[in-house]
Amino acid sequence: MFEQLDSLIFRFEELHELLSDPSVIADSDRLRQLTIEEADLSPKVTKIKRYKQVNQEISDAEDMLGETLEADMADMVKMELSELKDEKTRLEEEIKFMMLPEDENDGKNIIMEIRGAAGGDEAQLFAGDLLNMYTRYADSQGWKTEILDANITGIGGYKEVTLMITGNKVYSKLKFENGAHRVQRVPETESQGRVHTSTATVVVMPEAEEVELDLRDEDIRVDIYHASGAGGQHVNKTASAVRLTHIPTNTVVAMQDERSQLKNREKAMKVLRARVYDIIKNEAQSEYDANRKLAVGTGDRSERIRTYNFPQNRVTDHRIGLTIQQLDNILSGKLDEIVDALVLYDQTQKLEELNGPQI
Repeated sequence: MFEQLDSLIFRFEELHELLSDPSVIADSDRLRQLTIEEADLSPKVTKIKRYKQVNQEISDAEDMLGETLEADMADMVKMELSELKDEKTRLEEEIKFMMLPEDENDGKNIIMEIRGAAGGDEAQLFAGDLLNMYTRYADSQGWKTEILDANITGIGGYKEVTLMITGNKVYSKLKFENGAHRVQRVPETESQGRVHTSTATVVVMPEAEEVELDLRDEDIRVDIYHASGAGGQHVNKTASAVRLTHIPTNTVVAMQDERSQLKNREKAMKVLRARVYDIIKNEAQSEYDANRKLAVGTGDRSERIRTYNFPQNRVTDHRIGLTIQQLDNILSGKLDEIVDALVLYDQTQKLEELNGPQI
């Protein structure tokens, strides 16, 4: 692993030169890709350079101890050497984490689907709470959110809502949100103050580009129909709603939020591509997981991953045993503590697998 460090420094310096090349600057797609790569490498290279510097300082200090020194000077060098060795150990662990192989989708935008599940109206209201939570978290990360489709209930909840979140490494931070989220609270309609339990499900899918997933026209059935619901006369006059069916996987996406049939088709295609890609990815993941210890459960959509307990102001992530007594902050979008803990747990598991069984 540590033999790769010099190659990373070389690549980082190469990127500096490429980003000032006029031909690269003129190519917006390549410029964006190289800029993202440089931003990803920058903190790693900083840590690697410090690691190399610490190694050199350790070597220099050991050389000094081999010379004849006064007692006070020798003690000072020994103290410095001890501190340098401690720093080296710490840097080695940090670099090991940095050098772990990343999920190929970590740098991607996502399409997220949230649905009210068990619990009727209360489940659908909770789906709205989760939508608000993820939207605020995205804002705190400097990401952009766009609701692609929403089925809103009369009381302000969501039967289901599909949104796209774009930004830097969105998937890497939100990929562990897949699963069933359980809420325990007293509904506003509960006259006797009893706590009810409801659930909403969250699906996180990496955005799939056309170059990654070639959906053939002959595999997609397109149905055009009149939109239903709000929209006044437009609903009755214009066939703008679009339903796409990917025949090989029987994946269906319907979109009617836009007045334009073309815009609805574009949105539906984004979601369809993400769903089909997700199916293929999960099939491969299932096969991989059969041969390894699953670090954090991300495959089973019915898995209960987290409980939000209102009476105790508590959030518990059941996969890693993390409990936080700040439910109000979590629902307001302050997810960093949970996200960081899940990422760290996953990295630790991967590092243990990489190192192999301890003797």
